[in-house]
Amino acid sequence: MMKKDLRTNRAALFDGIEEGGIRASSSYSHEIDEQDNERGMDGLQDRVNLLKRLSGDIHEEVETHNRMLDRMGNDMDSSRGVLSGTMDRFKMVFETKSSRRMFTLVASFVVIFLIVYYLTR
Repeated sequence: MMKKDLRTNRAALFDGIEEGGIRASSSYSHEIDEQDNERGMDGLQDRVNLLKRLSGDIHEEVETHNRMLDRMGNDMDSSRGVLSGTMDRFKMVFETKSSRRMFTLVASFVVIFLIVYYLTR
């Protein structure tokens, strides 16, 4: 039954087509192809614009992270300087072996550690 319907539809489509009719059909097909191409190009343009915006957002995010990492590096350098000074004091205390100096050094080390801890938190 399906084959008969298919043949009937096909016969109805192609019944009485002359050479001019085939040309008209071909030009109609060409218009459809151009419309498909236009829609495809519009879709591609939308995708390109989306990718452009996305890459711009990624660039901004990378720049933000770079600035944040630079600040963290600077903070680490300053912390390293503070800890270096503290270690120098430790060395001085251990060389003099004064209990009062030892207490002062340990207390200052703890205070500096807490300050650095709260600043980096």
